[in-house]
Amino acid sequence: MELLAKVKKNLVLEHDEDDALLESFLAAAISYAEGFQRKNYKEESMTPATEQAVILLTSFFYESRDGGTAGYFASSAQAAKQAWTTIDLLLRLDKDWRVEK
Repeated sequence: MELLAKVKKNLVLEHDEDDALLESFLAAAISYAEGFQRKNYKEESMTPATEQAVILLTSFFYESRDGGTAGYFASSAQAAKQAWTTIDLLLRLDKDWRVEK
């Protein structure tokens, strides 16, 4: 199943009206993961943990697009912080920790 389909399943979306918007959020989430982990997902595949982080982040962007603090997680700044903490913890599992000179 492709990532967009997994994001839509996570959001319980059954229509295609927001696919272009979701694709832009998905691209941003993948870019975030690549920067955080120092990886290139055009050249390598995502682990299940990274894929889940990307799905959560894309869903978070979609649900928070109206300027709300936390989207589907809850309406509080603390919930938004917890969403980011969860996403970052998932991404740390596959981070390239090498120190570059």
